Amino acid sequence: MSERCFSVLGLFDSAQALVAAIPIVRRGTGALLEAYTPYPVRGIEKALGRRKSPIAGMVMVTGILGALGGLGLELWTSAADYPLVTAGKPPGAWQAFVPIMFEVTVLFAAFTAGLGMLALLNRLPMFRHPMLRSQSMPLITRDRFALAVEAEGQPLDVEKTASLLRAAGASAVEVVGMPAPPGPVSPNAVLTAFAALAMSCAAAGYLTYWAVKLFPVFPPMVHMLDQPRLDPQRASAFFTDGFGMRLPVAGTVARGHLPSLIETPDEAAVLSSPLPRTAAVLQAGREGYRTYCAPCHGVLGDGKPTLTAAYGAKPANLTSQAIRDFPDGRIYHVIAAGRNAMPGYSWELNQDQRWAVVDYVRALQRSQSAMDSDVPEGVK
Repeated sequence: MSERCFSVLGLFDSAQALVAAIPIVRRGTGALLEAYTPYPVRGIEKALGRRKSPIAGMVMVTGILGALGGLGLELWTSAADYPLVTAGKPPGAWQAFVPIMFEVTVLFAAFTAGLGMLALLNRLPMFRHPMLRSQSMPLITRDRFALAVEAEGQPLDVEKTASLLRAAGASAVEVVGMPAPPGPVSPNAVLTAFAALAMSCAAAGYLTYWAVKLFPVFPPMVHMLDQPRLDPQRASAFFTDGFGMRLPVAGTVARGHLPSLIETPDEAAVLSSPLPRTAAVLQAGREGYRTYCAPCHGVLGDGKPTLTAAYGAKPANLTSQAIRDFPDGRIYHVIAAGRNAMPGYSWELNQDQRWAVVDYVRALQRSQSAMDSDVPEGVK
């Protein structure tokens, strides 16, 4: 009997011999059995009476939590706190979040598999484990297989256990002793460890600083200012035409605006304003007219520009009978596409703003040719 015995260990020449010996040893002793093999042996957990490893369930749970966490992070950052439109989808479209969800899922699952196996299930690192000092450990890590009957802090009949292992087919038996308990850590050892850690951190920081200084253009120390970029209005050799700034792809439609299929003034004549002539619409039309139309056509639309005599063009009188006879759609088309020396303002004014200007032009025409019938009853 030995109270300082950690285990009695039997060596076997093959995995088959080890698996066959386990039931024999389990029937002969009620102590805990542990197997040590140089590679995984299928079915050994069941033979030892161990439950199935929970690592798969742990990885599944944390993987699901990682996916939900990634989804919640993306919903908050890209849909709630700072909404972003990706490929025309709504800010909360989950399809754009799949890459981030996948990465977070893999991150959580990998950390769970690694740390859960080492720290939680295997309780590593165990630098003072008695098996590390056994004479059989070099053989176990190469091509031998071992079955250990552990004492678990209780007295163990070494001779009986050794005989049982030999009867089960063990080619050699070793008694693994319990190492002496570690003594208290001295203050000098603690100070030495902290000093070594501090010196290592200082040396790493110092070397990194000078590495960046001496080799600033080597990856991964390329500075953000040194990376290739294209400035506005600059040429680029990447495209065959030499232009760096690119035009929109043919057929591109601005979000929220439908393209106009009207190409001639006659085709535009059938259009009519979809906006009601309210005070808000006329105010918007007044702002657009004053900004883009009044410098040439005049504040009253009478063709008297506010520009100097250096302006040689002859803008149209918008209050003339000829312009008053224009359909609303034709005036809208002129605003959008331009006419003669007048440029189009389709880029500056959206559809509603153009129709608002048309309504304001109609209001200017009415104000310059008012009739008695326009005056309300009781005011005459």
